[in-house]
Amino acid sequence: METPNISSSSFLWYFIRFLVLVCLILFSLETCFTLEESDVKSHLGLEYCHTVQVKSLLPATTCNPSTEGHDKKASVLKVVHKHGPCSHFYQSHKENAPTHTEILEQDQARVNSIHSRRNPKKAIDRRGQRQWDGVTVPALSGSTVGGGNYIVTVGLGTPKKQLSLTFDTGSDLTWTQCRPCVRPCYKQVDPIFDPSVSSSYANVSCNSMECSKLKSGTGYAPSCATSTCVYAAAYGDGSISAGFFAKETITLSSTDVFKGFLFGCGENNQGLFRGSAGLLGLGRDSISFVEQTAAKYGRFFSYCLPSTSSSTGFLSFGKEKSRRASKGVKYTPLATLPQKEYSSLYGINLVGITVGGRKLPISTSVFKTSGTIIDSGTVITRLPPQAYSALRDAFRQGMKSYPRAPAISILDTCYDFSSYETVNIPKIAFSFKGGLTLDLDGTGIIYTVTASQACLAFSANKEDSDIAVFGNVQQLKLEVVYDVAKGKLGFASGGCL
Repeated sequence: METPNISSSSFLWYFIRFLVLVCLILFSLETCFTLEESDVKSHLGLEYCHTVQVKSLLPATTCNPSTEGHDKKASVLKVVHKHGPCSHFYQSHKENAPTHTEILEQDQARVNSIHSRRNPKKAIDRRGQRQWDGVTVPALSGSTVGGGNYIVTVGLGTPKKQLSLTFDTGSDLTWTQCRPCVRPCYKQVDPIFDPSVSSSYANVSCNSMECSKLKSGTGYAPSCATSTCVYAAAYGDGSISAGFFAKETITLSSTDVFKGFLFGCGENNQGLFRGSAGLLGLGRDSISFVEQTAAKYGRFFSYCLPSTSSSTGFLSFGKEKSRRASKGVKYTPLATLPQKEYSSLYGINLVGITVGGRKLPISTSVFKTSGTIIDSGTVITRLPPQAYSALRDAFRQGMKSYPRAPAISILDTCYDFSSYETVNIPKIAFSFKGGLTLDLDGTGIIYTVTASQACLAFSANKEDSDIAVFGNVQQLKLEVVYDVAKGKLGFASGGCL
């Protein structure tokens, strides 16, 4: 048998190619490829990256509604971004829309208010207390900030009046502005609700069981105006709502009408609510919408937040109304938070984070110390300082080929994408108890100010003991399923555009 004749030059050529291939493999583990001429780009590195069109990170000036999840015959509400072109008060309030710096500062105020539940003394507003119709409204942070991003439209009263409410899993009390305003109410596009023209409106008595529920739902004991129950809600940014606790008919669809729904009829509302008529509280307390409609919906709801403010999502109630309630949803148990102050929030057990295919070296004790909640109203996910530092450092390593941009507010890792049509972003996955690994969408990793300032959409808490918050940027395009009755939270990809 002849021995194959392999020249030394041929051997050297194949050896060099082998070394180059090994180097490319090692390089792909460190950074997402940005070199267009690389033949192995489609095979190496990109499995750990999102290839994202830069223009997809920017909102359009016209509405591009999603058809996913919408069902006109069911109890499915359209979700729109308050300051996007799909919102009916976009044009009239466009000039008053908050800047990105204001949004992020308000977001930090919201997180501060969540953290202050464990130590309310830290949250006392220097402005002290306020008076409303003889009732003291304490200006401290007993609830989460009311200036959320996403709104739905519901009917209230008989005959019903359509109202745009911010829906919020971090709040329990549903309330709206009501006439007469004892002080100037903030501007809203919908006509302010007038209980005097509704045949189904009724105040709640001071001595009733319903009135006593306000303490756990708002953080404040109710007061009395003559014999009528008075609620007060104060928020971390100094915003307040106060008024009569009442019963009214609330309508989602022709077949979803709830009589005697407990809500706040606010006659003194001040702060950064910016245009919406009030709040739809989706927390776990007995006065929340979820609990008050439990007989019909079984404590089951889901939503999808659109990827940009120029698209739409949905909020649905009842298992049969969820697009993926029986298939495609991966679940993790809802956690029972040890702190009673957080009992109305939705706790989850975060156990690990992966960036670019690599699990970060974060001890599970870091997440156990803080605990974690999911919140529809918090914009930016907050992590324990140790966890955030590990995530940020790994992300920066994967993005080192892109030019950096200035930080903004709470976001310290930003990039300039203005010279690119597409960018490759390291994939980020969160691991939860029960074996659930959630891969975040590319739009759920970046918070885009402009094409020249696109930032990692995570931030660190001040202390390791501060509760972590899984925010709404990370929830974009996912159907998030709350099966409260069975104590579990689920995620399904591709819920909306």
